[in-house]
Amino acid sequence: MKKLLLLALFFVGCAVNAQVDKIYKHSGEVVDGKVIKLEEYTIIFKYDGEDAENTISKYAVEKVVYGKSGRVEEVTEKLVVNGEDDWEKVVILEDKGYISGLKKAGEVRGKTGLINFQTGNTGDKKAQKKLKMDAAKLGCPFVLMTSDKTTVGANSNALGGSQAIKTGVAYKY
Repeated sequence: MKKLLLLALFFVGCAVNAQVDKIYKHSGEVVDGKVIKLEEYTIIFKYDGEDAENTISKYAVEKVVYGKSGRVEEVTEKLVVNGEDDWEKVVILEDKGYISGLKKAGEVRGKTGLINFQTGNTGDKKAQKKLKMDAAKLGCPFVLMTSDKTTVGANSNALGGSQAIKTGVAYKY
């Protein structure tokens, strides 16, 4: 009788565990919980056995496997940045919520020279490229922008040119 009761409890435990959603992160980590809502850039979920809602960036998540139905939802493809040559793959993020679940690697910076013959838009693009190249050197596919400044005229240098300066924090899986 004890064996039968133990066996029944085992199957009930397996059935309850099968209801758990699995969130597969690009880092290889698997999060067990219940997906509450998928938003444009984030996933809101609860850890298994907890009531507090948590948020994770979709950029950190490969896929979600729903426990109740078994349906698999692909979320994002993993961005692989192997060095400075992959700078075009780097994504610039502007909201702190989009980095949840990613790991901070370091600060990055991109700026144009003090003396340049660029229009404001061209200088801005060059600074952004340098920012992405700096992140790519660290092997990071994401940059959270922390500062985006452009100085024009006498405020930037004695020659009256313009300078674009962008700073951020690089993140990886």
